[in-house]
Amino acid sequence: MSMDIKNHVWKWLKLLLLIMLLITVFLLAKKPLKKTENSLVTEIGIKMGETLRHEIVNTHLPLLGYTQEKDGTKNLLQKLLLRESPLYQYAKGHKEITVATENSDILQILKEEGSDEDREDTVDLDVDYNSDGILKLSKNMEEQVKAENAQAVEGKEIVKQQEYQWDYYTTKESLIKDFYAIDSTTEVTGEQLNVEKLLGKDMTLKEEEEGPHILIYHTHSQEGFADSVPGDPSTTIVGAGEYLAKLLQEEYGFEVLHHTGEYDVEARDYAYSYALPEMEQVLKDNPNIDVVIDLHRDAVSDDKKLVTNINGKSTAQFMFFNGLSHTKKQGDIEYLKNPYIEDNLAFSFQMQVLCNEYYPGVTRRIYLKGLRYNMHLRPKTLLIELGAQTNTNEEIHNAVDILAHVLAMCLRGEPLEDG
Repeated sequence: MSMDIKNHVWKWLKLLLLIMLLITVFLLAKKPLKKTENSLVTEIGIKMGETLRHEIVNTHLPLLGYTQEKDGTKNLLQKLLLRESPLYQYAKGHKEITVATENSDILQILKEEGSDEDREDTVDLDVDYNSDGILKLSKNMEEQVKAENAQAVEGKEIVKQQEYQWDYYTTKESLIKDFYAIDSTTEVTGEQLNVEKLLGKDMTLKEEEEGPHILIYHTHSQEGFADSVPGDPSTTIVGAGEYLAKLLQEEYGFEVLHHTGEYDVEARDYAYSYALPEMEQVLKDNPNIDVVIDLHRDAVSDDKKLVTNINGKSTAQFMFFNGLSHTKKQGDIEYLKNPYIEDNLAFSFQMQVLCNEYYPGVTRRIYLKGLRYNMHLRPKTLLIELGAQTNTNEEIHNAVDILAHVLAMCLRGEPLEDG
């Protein structure tokens, strides 16, 4: 076939494809709208397949700012391109986000939320910070504690190994020194880090009503461990969540819902925005849920391992993570409001205290960063970084045993002010 003939055939083929596309768009656009008048919904995105959807999300998200109708016109192409974007779906239900997308900084911030553990700081989360405010046990008491805790396997209760002297923590600086790591992009006030407020919040769980009271989910469900088996979610962070749910239900008597939806399969960007509508629906369907736990695992360099020895067991260390909806650059982030920041901070602080008193060394510093991370869903919300990719599932499960025990103590009202 000559080159002229090939060009001629290709020209007509492209024209035919264009005509077919226009006909398809025309027919689908004539379908009655099932949602709001501002959402011209078609099935083209779905028929394009997951691969093309991934390209749309990553290539055309900047167009989100132009999805608003201007001068009474509707841009069909823009709406088709963004039909399958998780952030677009989220923005449709949140007017403040839709309006705010004229600011390109917002898209970047929402994208950064999807990678919460990608920290640029050099803050050492693992230094020995249990010093000045800790009341150390005597040698005789240490031996007694070791003996009692060794018997815990036989069903006896774990006892405190150390206690805090709260009159030492009168300033924000003293709390930061012993409890927190603060991301370089954010800042925290003395009002937020006030020991009386942090210890004074009531974290006990009201369980009078039937139905699940604790929700466990995973914004980053694809996170695995050193010995995770490809294709087997039971060996990933999802499996750790299932084990935590089982312990809380069978050992401690809580009603738990473990949600295993996936929001980071193709990419982590916008995972929180993608997960939020579904979490809101889960909570709407289960109104008695009072505690929300977003369970992750951290990411560290391959030569580092977050592990400690607790009662003779190799145990992964974990970290509580809080978003403050405030950065040095943006100030208070109005379109990521969280009315429960003080409650979130108190929950993670009280959990940290119990961990440090009963299981010294199992936690890293509480990490404070500037965005929201969907921690506005309930006052009692925890974001937990459980170990890292270099830990084994055995180490993770040993850590979950401790996490479940501390959660039970906190939610059942274990006193924190004995010291």
